[in-house]
Amino acid sequence: MEWFEALALLLGMIVVLMAIGMPVALAFLAANIIGAWIFMGGERGVIQLLNNGLGSLTKYALVPIPLFLLMGEVFFHTGLGGRMFNAIDKLLGRLPGRLSYVTVLGGTAFSTLSGSSMGSTALLGSLMVPEMAKRGYKPHMSIGPILGTGGLAIIIPPSALAVLLATLAQIDVAALLIAGVIPGLILAFFYIATIYLQTKIDPSAAPAYDVDPMTFARKFKLLISEVVPMVGVMVVIVVLMIRGFVTPSEAAAFGALGVLILAAVFRCLTWKAMKQSVVGALRVTLMAYLIVFGSATFSQLLAFSGASRGLVNWAISFDLAPLAMLLVMFAVLLLLGMFMEQISMMLLTVPIFFPLAVTLNFDPIWFGLIMLLALEISFTTPPFGLLLFVMKGVAPKGTTMRVIYTSAFPFIGCSLLLVALLVAFPQLALWLPSF
Repeated sequence: MEWFEALALLLGMIVVLMAIGMPVALAFLAANIIGAWIFMGGERGVIQLLNNGLGSLTKYALVPIPLFLLMGEVFFHTGLGGRMFNAIDKLLGRLPGRLSYVTVLGGTAFSTLSGSSMGSTALLGSLMVPEMAKRGYKPHMSIGPILGTGGLAIIIPPSALAVLLATLAQIDVAALLIAGVIPGLILAFFYIATIYLQTKIDPSAAPAYDVDPMTFARKFKLLISEVVPMVGVMVVIVVLMIRGFVTPSEAAAFGALGVLILAAVFRCLTWKAMKQSVVGALRVTLMAYLIVFGSATFSQLLAFSGASRGLVNWAISFDLAPLAMLLVMFAVLLLLGMFMEQISMMLLTVPIFFPLAVTLNFDPIWFGLIMLLALEISFTTPPFGLLLFVMKGVAPKGTTMRVIYTSAFPFIGCSLLLVALLVAFPQLALWLPSF
């Protein structure tokens, strides 16, 4: 069987199984078993493939995923996140558009720790959009920042999606996490500048309203008691990784422990909150591990059937410049984001894109960061980005898709500008990992 026939057969089975409603991870697993029977010699090949797949689940690099997810679940269910939201809101005082800034800052914390852009968008959309509409904010000032927080959250550590991508691509987990720090800060600056410009161009988009005056001492106390402890946990684990004192797994363990201690100190660590946190983290972890299993076996099948080598050779035969090939891969991810979730997209594209990136002499850490940004941008790209429809579902009645589209464009532009900067100046991503 030719390589393109093998590739068409494997991808075709996956597409058909997903089309009939089978969960993505199970669709990959079923297609892999059938493929192993065809390409690896029947039952013996299936057994070998499954043994290799189980081996991929024993990697130490996977440990941060459940721990980062537990951090996020505890952060949400114990109310620590809500306390931070309220504190930032009060600290910003009468700043024009302050609820938009609160959405970016607080939403990034939620999205980063939860690892789910869709879940964070649904939560923030139902929580912040009605509140901002009640205070006279125009829709683009509330919807836009919520849609934008995902791009920020996916690259700033701790990011469960970054850990998963690094594991699937077999690259250094710590390096990919650390690589996102400087680009993440740049993107945060772009978002803040965008909100500032929007309020300057149209002051009525975010009208000021009276707030209770606070003394400097009261603000300082609020900052120290409600914001610094929450943000401090994330900062400490990032610094520990950058300095090389801990591995990503150890950093995740310290982070989870830190959030649990904070919840206990603030007397909000209840049995109910702990149960909800563990169940939520377990649910997503099991899905992630199924994804890893499916990806490992799918990569082996692509290699064994000759499909991966044939595809790479075919791609480079066009003699396109590396930048042009990067644009093609970026466009493919934007297209897939209209129909698939991020983890599903990673499962499908990582086994193909990373060997191609290595052939093109791209730095794997730099390419991994570009891919993370592409995954998130694709989620908010009109007309079919999935986050756009999630926002439509939770936005106030009467919100049109056109309003949602126009709200998303400035923040998509910020992310695309960051990608352009990373292409022009790769050291923005590579300086800290080599520090």
